[in-house]
Amino acid sequence: MALSTVPQALSDAAATHPEAEAVADGPVRLTFAELLDQVRTAARFYLAQGVQPGEHVAVWAPNTYRWVIAALGVHYAGATLVPINTRYTAHEALDILERTRAAALVVAGPFLGVDRLAELARLTDKLPPTLVLADRGALGGPERPVEPRSGVTAWDELAAAAASVSVETADAAAAAVTPDDVSDVLFTSGTTGRSKGVQSAHRQALDVARAWAECGEVGPTDRYLIINPFFHSFGYKAGILVGLLTGATIVPMAVYDPEAAMALVQDERISVLPGAPTIYQTILDHPRRGDYDLSSLRFAVTGAAVVPVTLIERMQSELDIDIVLTAFGMTEAVVVTMCRRDDPPEVVARTCGRVTAGFEARIGEQGELLLRGPNVMLGYLDDPAATAEAIDADGWLHTGDVGTIDEAGYLRITDRLKDMYISGGFNVYPAEVEQTLARLAGVAEVAVIGVPDERLGEVGLAVVVALPGATLTSPGIVAFCREQLANFKVPRRVEFRTTPLPRNPSGKVLKTVLREDYS
Repeated sequence: MALSTVPQALSDAAATHPEAEAVADGPVRLTFAELLDQVRTAARFYLAQGVQPGEHVAVWAPNTYRWVIAALGVHYAGATLVPINTRYTAHEALDILERTRAAALVVAGPFLGVDRLAELARLTDKLPPTLVLADRGALGGPERPVEPRSGVTAWDELAAAAASVSVETADAAAAAVTPDDVSDVLFTSGTTGRSKGVQSAHRQALDVARAWAECGEVGPTDRYLIINPFFHSFGYKAGILVGLLTGATIVPMAVYDPEAAMALVQDERISVLPGAPTIYQTILDHPRRGDYDLSSLRFAVTGAAVVPVTLIERMQSELDIDIVLTAFGMTEAVVVTMCRRDDPPEVVARTCGRVTAGFEARIGEQGELLLRGPNVMLGYLDDPAATAEAIDADGWLHTGDVGTIDEAGYLRITDRLKDMYISGGFNVYPAEVEQTLARLAGVAEVAVIGVPDERLGEVGLAVVVALPGATLTSPGIVAFCREQLANFKVPRRVEFRTTPLPRNPSGKVLKTVLREDYS
């Protein structure tokens, strides 16, 4: 019988591979048996804080072993995981906490120069019970003590804070989780500019992870360097959950650096390394690549941007990676298509592969890709109207992507009905940026488009029409965005127009015209 809840997958991994290394994060090494034990403790902590089955627990932290424990502990307690993007500002994170009515919060200590808990505390005095992962040791510096504060628990206080709840109570909560319970809510911005919480069930989270692992032939001898953020489905479902299902060792990386990544590949004998094309390009072109032994690499998955055929060929020849695949996914469906081991480089580079994880795919009106199957999201959190708009009466998810499917079933994405662009592997939805800029004094009109960038694939270009007499500047606009938005959403270029933005008869900005003007 296939495992159908995350707690089942964890317990099975601990029973099947008790002494095998589950997580390797610097000096920290956890076997699957030890991982289960620590996850139980995290679950007992949440239960001691009054978290009830089905309630939301948010995790706002970078990739470390503590994220793995904290997140799996949410599942083990019967609650629903809400990962928050580490690039989000406190304003953005607080919006998610409020909309999910989070019963608890897990947050990093200072990371990338930002103390997220302090930033949140400046915005509100109504934070839920909070666990601080003050894990500077795993991030390359000394661990800092957590400032004592009401409602805040430091990681080294976790066991004491969990003591009032027994192991048996935690195990009972895990056993009560059902396959159709909501496992997680991952937020993704919509074309209206307001983020949407995508709900998935336990059975769905595991199904897509299982399908991804099967395409890559991942097994218990693999060691998986997870650079993709845990807050993203790529790092969480096609990462952590793949490790649980296959017995592969999870090696988290909090901040990507090509030389540090090569050192990890060498020292940890990494065999699985997925990521955006930029990751492989920076490794291939690094002047010190020859100093590192990368021969352990055998499986790579890329996508989220145009992939040159030459990159696939170099990954296979220069890095000697046996299986190089491309894939297509989205938060509402996670892993939709993947290439297969025997696909030639041209197919891998120019298509997104064939459907997997039980999906059906067809091309609808205007060439839009439609998806149907058991792993289409349950719906958007508290937004039945948006759910009905996305999933029609026949169960087809309208992706907003334009593509083609050839006779062999291979998908190619050729355009987007939506205006979303991808910057450094992160989806950026212009409407959200436009709504932020519309609040800036002096802005009469604004449109944001994605333009090509050699390093990041695409970056944002803001086209601004100023009010008469306004003294707007490009640096000022960028600085305003940096205060309000995650870094990957901030436009890298600003262009001013003295004439109105081009619009169609219904008043919608013609972004195709803008792209031609600024390409």
